[in-house]
Amino acid sequence: MKKFGFGFVGLGGMASAHLRNLHRFDDVAIVAGCDTNADMAEKFAEEAGFPANKIYDDFEKLIADPDVDVIVCVTPNNTHAAIIRSCIQAGKPFMAEKPFTRTFEEATELMGLIEKKPVMNMIGFSYRYQPQFRYARELIQSGKLGPIRHVFIQYLQSWGSAAVKMPFLWRFDEPVTGTGTLGDLGSHMIDMARFLIGEFEEVSGRLATFIHERKDPATGELKPVHVDDFASFHAKLDNDIEAVFQTTRNAIGSGNQHEAYIYGDFGTLHVSSENEQTVTYIRYDAEKEQPIHEKLEVPTDSGVNQWDEFMKVLRGGQSNVITTVVDGYLNQQVMEAIVISGREKRVVEINVK
Repeated sequence: MKKFGFGFVGLGGMASAHLRNLHRFDDVAIVAGCDTNADMAEKFAEEAGFPANKIYDDFEKLIADPDVDVIVCVTPNNTHAAIIRSCIQAGKPFMAEKPFTRTFEEATELMGLIEKKPVMNMIGFSYRYQPQFRYARELIQSGKLGPIRHVFIQYLQSWGSAAVKMPFLWRFDEPVTGTGTLGDLGSHMIDMARFLIGEFEEVSGRLATFIHERKDPATGELKPVHVDDFASFHAKLDNDIEAVFQTTRNAIGSGNQHEAYIYGDFGTLHVSSENEQTVTYIRYDAEKEQPIHEKLEVPTDSGVNQWDEFMKVLRGGQSNVITTVVDGYLNQQVMEAIVISGREKRVVEINVK
């Protein structure tokens, strides 16, 4: 049996989560890892089962390793573009976490490169693989809601709130992360809107920073924060569907609350990351003259595993599910428009190419 040699760049918690998924496949061997944190790298190598001489502190060396066939990029945002560029130039398949890049300029460059030199890839927009969101899409496409009029999508977490006193991390460091909650959580909302409804035509956005200084865990000194703690935007999607979005990491009481409300002429659909078993369908009962709430069971076969889809394509098969550089590029285009809109206080049109 041919085995695919996987190399990981970035060996933190998300890398371990992906590792557990990849250990399921008999034709996958984890052969190398790269991180600037030596202790973390040694721990990951032991967990993954590759020798110490396959630990790198330079991603270029890992990508050039002849034993590495596929690269998994789980690093801070400022390194995504360089790692992906190197993978494309080496002709090696890769999976990279979202957001695709820090800026639309970086995304445009990578899109041009991969059009000239195609290579199998996946960008980690994980929610569109989950069963409840896939079932919601089926219901929308079946016409159960009738014509869709408007959409509300939000993604709320609480770990960045003042009460938690989270110190200064790379996600608050503008040169590293690009944007704050917009790139971290908002990118998922944008992808969900594209998945459930369609492409963006225009946006009007606002970004806000609530906590302007956070303590540096290394020095104890306060460091300025310039990225957004909150992002909201109004958009027009395909077919003149109106959409409203909000996201923050300052919502006390919200653990990982990513949800969508889709409003159609026949009813409303609510779907959430916090409930994989059911979605809520709300219809108007003309006889009773009141809304009726129905809990619809999500079919057990609605979800797919993103790594199953990746491996299917890597082995030479087909997938109409997998999210790629194209999705990353279009996602980054929308985020760029939101940033411009917030800065210039105007509506920004989006031309999908």
